[in-house]
Amino acid sequence: MTLYHDLADKTAALIADGVLRPGDRLPSVRQTCRIHGIAPVTVTQAYHLLESRGLIEARPKSGYFVRARLGQRLPEPEMTRPVGHSTQLEVSDFIFEILDSVKDPAVVPLGSSFPSPWLYPLDKLGRFLAAAARHLDPLSTVTDLPPGNDELRRQLSLRYLAHGANVSPQEIVITSGAMEGLNLCLQAVTRPGDLIAIESPTFYAGLQASERLGLKVIEIPTHPREGINLMALEDALRHHPIKACLFMLNFANPTGSLVPDARRRALVELLDRHDVPLIEDDVYAELHFGPQAPLCSKAVDPNGRVMHVSSFSKCLAPGYRIGWVAAGRYAGLIQRQKLSTSLATTVPVQIAMADYLKQGGYENHLRHLRRVLATQEAALVDAVETHFPEGTRLARPLGGYFLWLELPRKVDALLLHRQALAQGISIAPGPIFSAKREFGNCIRLNFGHPLETRQQEAVATLGRLVATQLQA
Repeated sequence: MTLYHDLADKTAALIADGVLRPGDRLPSVRQTCRIHGIAPVTVTQAYHLLESRGLIEARPKSGYFVRARLGQRLPEPEMTRPVGHSTQLEVSDFIFEILDSVKDPAVVPLGSSFPSPWLYPLDKLGRFLAAAARHLDPLSTVTDLPPGNDELRRQLSLRYLAHGANVSPQEIVITSGAMEGLNLCLQAVTRPGDLIAIESPTFYAGLQASERLGLKVIEIPTHPREGINLMALEDALRHHPIKACLFMLNFANPTGSLVPDARRRALVELLDRHDVPLIEDDVYAELHFGPQAPLCSKAVDPNGRVMHVSSFSKCLAPGYRIGWVAAGRYAGLIQRQKLSTSLATTVPVQIAMADYLKQGGYENHLRHLRRVLATQEAALVDAVETHFPEGTRLARPLGGYFLWLELPRKVDALLLHRQALAQGISIAPGPIFSAKREFGNCIRLNFGHPLETRQQEAVATLGRLVATQLQA
């Protein structure tokens, strides 16, 4: 355990035991350094971690204070236990029916898959895009065909290097968002009728892509905080002809789970032994609340079996549809798939993103975005703990912008979805995250939007609707 984790855990224990109470000021960074004989950066990291857990808050020019918690801490959900074996997918109609409900701007977007667009530097990005369009070299319409713009791929390679991964620009293929990247990866390593492993619960877009490609899936249990169950995965690999694994290891949608570093290494080693590629959907990795980013899977991928898929849609540029695949040994296959399907990703947008990464202040933007999301997560948790009935469970994510709730078993999440929509509130019901429509008493809530009065009232309304179902 690192020094800052140790300090954070000891401080959290003092808060839990009531020694430090809501509103109490924590010792200053300088005082804590003197008391424990540690460096200022260690104290700062510990306080940032406590902030991400919603236990303390920073007040400008005043220091750090214990946050007022409006309700009792709810227990977290247990490990999932998906039933059955492989599944032939028939989920798209069901998912589209649910997703149509979140498009109306008049509806409170607790069920949305997107954070507030006002969190992003869209004006600044627009200036870079305008400059790219004005100064476009006509030759770039040919030279920036797949694998993509050279400078953008170089900038991405530098970001991988900063996260401890040696990823050559030559293995990076620029895509039209992460969704295209996932589809290209699946097409590269599977054929219709093949079996892939997915998490349970899992992001519905992966289910839709698998259904479209005629794939079967086997659902692997997950822990709501630590992600994929390696023992269950190993058993599945021994007994089933799995062609690929499609996992989200960092702040998974919908649970928010984060696979610990040691387990991530063991996962990559396990798949390497079985010669099974990992398609990692990693669009939330930049949205970590703590001071350090999660371990990059490409940093522990010596044989190139990890196809790392990401995009700027969640962390910087919603609507720009710029994603990529760091494809390892599959780079040539992915590039050919890209050329034979959508041909290319819009060239001026690629150039604009490359220029922004070079000179646009990306790190400053990310630091601000992370702080905002961590604050909004704590606010939503407080609201849920205040308004939802006994028997509700939730896991505190360490990043991303989703909160996974397991409601009492009597609650019907699909009925709750319809009842909430009638009140102008969207939620994401658990069954859309399962090939077998499990998680019938679970919902996903979005904290990517400020929890203002309208949203606070929506959470209170949801709590009442849940209580009414329990009383019926």
